[in-house]
Amino acid sequence: MFRNLSDGAKGAWCMIIGALLLTSQDAISKWLTTDYHAGEILFYRGFFSFIPIAILVAHAGSWRILGTRNFKSTMLRAILGTATSIFVVLSFIHLPLATALAIIFLSPIMLTALSVPLLGERVGWRRWLAVFVGFAGVLLIVRPTGDGVVIYYIIPLITALLSTFRDIATRHMRGGDSSVSILFYSMLVAIVAGAISLPLFGTHWPSPSDWTLFATAGTMIGISHLLTIQALLFAPGGTVAPFKYLSLVYAAGIGYLVWGDVPDGWMIAGAALVVGAGLFILHREMRRKDA
Repeated sequence: MFRNLSDGAKGAWCMIIGALLLTSQDAISKWLTTDYHAGEILFYRGFFSFIPIAILVAHAGSWRILGTRNFKSTMLRAILGTATSIFVVLSFIHLPLATALAIIFLSPIMLTALSVPLLGERVGWRRWLAVFVGFAGVLLIVRPTGDGVVIYYIIPLITALLSTFRDIATRHMRGGDSSVSILFYSMLVAIVAGAISLPLFGTHWPSPSDWTLFATAGTMIGISHLLTIQALLFAPGGTVAPFKYLSLVYAAGIGYLVWGDVPDGWMIAGAALVVGAGLFILHREMRRKDA
């Protein structure tokens, strides 16, 4: 069934599943920020992110799948990805999870806008409308009040911009390196960055329960990034970017199951807009395949 879908629909499904795994990992990482700094989290969970990579290499039966045709572009994408990960964790330290994610999710709108001048992609008015409807849903879910230290809100804004340029760099690599290769170098740079931070900010050995959390988060982030990379290799940024909004819906569910947060009417309405916008784009991609 998956093979019969258009590249746009394949990219959409990759983003939908990847967003669920990444949001689950975000919740674990926020939990870990109470005892570990951003560099430690990147370093410890980074080792486990290689698990899905190793499985795919074994399935391919060759290490050549990790080869890169353009080392400069690969490293640029890896550095942008690592910087994004660092600022994501910093955002979770200083802001509530939902508030940080709401600001970070300015990235899909940035990507849709910048994919036109930087990537030469065409974005129709219906897709533009779906993107902004999704963002309106985000505002309904979070309803930021502006409480807290203003400078902290700059952190997720920087995260959103870094995430946008990372995704644009990924789109420029379309038709070149495999998603496994792109992920491998991204995770490698993240571990190196985390290792550099250890002597600067200190470290301590995780407990067995924390190792379990790091292992779970690392595996999830490896698979989610792999799916996100593959989504951008399948389809234009304007097609798959709106599905990142689903993370807000996932975050609401995780918040209820883990912390007992009960969504109110505004949050339910916002979730309906987010899901509706994503399903609308998926429906149009499937119609294009059937046409």
